[in-house]
Amino acid sequence: MALALAAGPVLTAAATARAAEYYVATTGNDSNAGTMAQPFATLQKAANVVVAGDTVWIRGGTYNIVTPATSGAGVNITKSGTSDSNRIKFWAYPGELPIFDFSKMVISTTGYTSGFAVSGSWLHFKGLEIRNVPMNTRSNTGFGVNDPAHDDIFELMNFHHNNGSGFFISHGGGGHLILNCDSHDNYDPTSSQGDGQNSDGFGAHYQESGKVTTFRGCRAWWNSDDGWDLISQEYPVVIEQSWAFGNGYIESGTKRPADGNGNGFKAGSSKTGIRHIVRNNLAWGNAAAGFYANHSSGGNDWYNNTAYDNGTQFNLLASTWDADGNRTDGVTLSGALAHKMRNNIGFPNKNSYVSGYGVDTASNTWDLSITPAASDFASVTDTGFMGPRQADGSLPNLDFMKLRSGSKMIDKGTNVGLAYVGSAPDLGAYEFGAVTGGGAASTGGSPSTGGAPATGGAAGAPASGGAGGVRSSGGSNSGGMPGTSGGSQATGGTSSGGLANNTGGLSNTGGTASAGGSGVTTGGTVSGGAPGASSGGTIAVSGGTNALGGTPTAGGAPATGGTTGPGTVPTDPADSGSCSCSVPGGARPPYGAGLVLSVLALALNRMRRSARIRRQSR
Repeated sequence: MALALAAGPVLTAAATARAAEYYVATTGNDSNAGTMAQPFATLQKAANVVVAGDTVWIRGGTYNIVTPATSGAGVNITKSGTSDSNRIKFWAYPGELPIFDFSKMVISTTGYTSGFAVSGSWLHFKGLEIRNVPMNTRSNTGFGVNDPAHDDIFELMNFHHNNGSGFFISHGGGGHLILNCDSHDNYDPTSSQGDGQNSDGFGAHYQESGKVTTFRGCRAWWNSDDGWDLISQEYPVVIEQSWAFGNGYIESGTKRPADGNGNGFKAGSSKTGIRHIVRNNLAWGNAAAGFYANHSSGGNDWYNNTAYDNGTQFNLLASTWDADGNRTDGVTLSGALAHKMRNNIGFPNKNSYVSGYGVDTASNTWDLSITPAASDFASVTDTGFMGPRQADGSLPNLDFMKLRSGSKMIDKGTNVGLAYVGSAPDLGAYEFGAVTGGGAASTGGSPSTGGAPATGGAAGAPASGGAGGVRSSGGSNSGGMPGTSGGSQATGGTSSGGLANNTGGLSNTGGTASAGGSGVTTGGTVSGGAPGASSGGTIAVSGGTNALGGTPTAGGAPATGGTTGPGTVPTDPADSGSCSCSVPGGARPPYGAGLVLSVLALALNRMRRSARIRRQSR
């Protein structure tokens, strides 16, 4: 009886299921157990066996996908986590770069094909490169996020040289965070709709309810269509602290125009008047507009953006539709539907459908009769924009388009709820005197099995410069995942928050990643830290209120999803101080086995204690 009573609390601990860790390597075999010493060969195998809370560590090297999984995709991921505190993670092994190449993949002759197709929710992808998805007459997708997916994180991902959009969200419930990702050199040359018509860098489309999706710290360049496209998106999206350059052209390093639209940030085409938030972004050298509203029947909030040397800087063309779907272009929006523009820079001041079209415009360079000049900026040369990201994953810290001391645009803005330095906000994407940076979604720590990597080897550092490379069937990536090597992790301190609105990021207080060396020993804890404080401008989705002015939706408060603050990075609960110990290969001890082991262990301890007592009494 005493034995049974004593075993009680031990049984509870033994019965607790622990998250599993799996490994994938180019030298692996899908018949293996999925441990570091015996990794799987394919990510698809790992995706089929994971459950909520598990982590898949993907070793460096090139994974050539030849045979599609199902649903016309090279890798099809349908599993889901259960909450922000119980995600499934698909992460590059620290210090290594996994590359998924689809150039030899057998595709449908009539339908659509994706490199990745993701329909699961509460997932976190980090540090992967996706390239060379082929096409027939369809413009395919490098990485597709499909219904019913919601609340996923995509961090330090690189989508390039795909014959269609690099990253494409379709339907689903929103709530996604696309953080510090790159999408470039995507081009669909033989599309049925025209040369290069459907290769956007990033897209979010067709969502009608759920939560706000946020793009932060991303880059889109040399895509044959647009950098961002939100066509037919009927739920709010936030795009912030991101760059768009050279879209609408093909063949990196040249300016051969495609038939694509060539806008940097195309944020519109809502028929129901949905408002998107576009703030602290930089668009330059795009064939058409730097920022484009694309026929939307409801205006967006455009705050503190910089448009430089685009075909047109801001084009806020608005349209309406009648009951039969017939469209009327060039309409004037009014009241709550009007576009709201504050603190933007146009260099030069060349806009379309702004003046005389009911746009609520104030405190922008054109309203203040400011004529920007090169002398207002620390640099007007974009050298290094494709270079390595900062240690926390945020965009390169360049002088390009940052205001110079004495600039005519310092302290000339108005308060829109974003943090600022000085007596008043500055104009444009960068606040003079502010510290730039972005913050990572999570610290992650190192794989918990420890020891030197047994297989795969390091992938080597990706190229950090060049013009991105001319497209070829081999899909060279001279731009690559610039400087990330699968995502470096900050080793301490708090990231200082990007432009104006993010003063926090995440406190990365532990669990630093080893670049190919030994891992953290089994059972080591990872201290994740809390999300950084947002200094203003978060969207309170559950109440339908936008702190920056106006409402995110024209139809009232969203019905579901709670509060999503686009100024706050979701915390990865697996990295908030919990134990990183695991059962390699995914084995979870059954309750019965735990009971037997606990009883035996307790009995053995009692026998040893009795033996010691007998020895001491002799």
